Amino acid sequence: MARRSKRGMSEDDKALWDRVAATATPMDRSGAPKITEDAPAKKPAPIRPQPSTTAERLPAFRVGEKSSFSKGAVNHAPSLSARLAHAPVRMDHGTHKRMTRGKLKPEGRIDLHGMTLAEAHPALISFIFHSHEMERRLVLVITGKGKDRDSGGPIPIRRGILKHQIPNWLTSPPLGAMILDIREAHQRHGGGGAYYVYLKRRR
Repeated sequence: MARRSKRGMSEDDKALWDRVAATATPMDRSGAPKITEDAPAKKPAPIRPQPSTTAERLPAFRVGEKSSFSKGAVNHAPSLSARLAHAPVRMDHGTHKRMTRGKLKPEGRIDLHGMTLAEAHPALISFIFHSHEMERRLVLVITGKGKDRDSGGPIPIRRGILKHQIPNWLTSPPLGAMILDIREAHQRHGGGGAYYVYLKRRR
């Protein structure tokens, strides 16, 4: 049996402890590992400022100098009239051509001009339902072209808000299922202030 030292460790335990201690790195009083000459400390790499992307995009200029950027074409959204005119034709092409030329006489009409949105919506629904029940095919919805209104607020009010809202109502439930086509009326029937509404046949 190995003889124990005065502190209670045997000679074998002390030899093992000495071998383990020889592999450890001494620490200074601050708690950080002590740096020896064999392992010099590595200096952190300097941080290089990134070039400004704004400066790369913008050329140098002087105060008061006119811009040298070329003004490209601005792609505005098509007008409501243009969107309706280029919408796919869902009805007979011959009838569609006669209708857009004003050669078809509307079988009924409703004048919403001057109404508020809250007044016009139920009136339009009632008119379209009644016309469909009477098996009318072409009806005229008069909206007016609208007036320029400046409320003084930060958001401008669109001219002819009723004119722009009517196509949305006509293509949404409950009216969309009864309507085959919508087009801006011919000048003889109101032009940009009215719509031709071509109804589907009753089943």
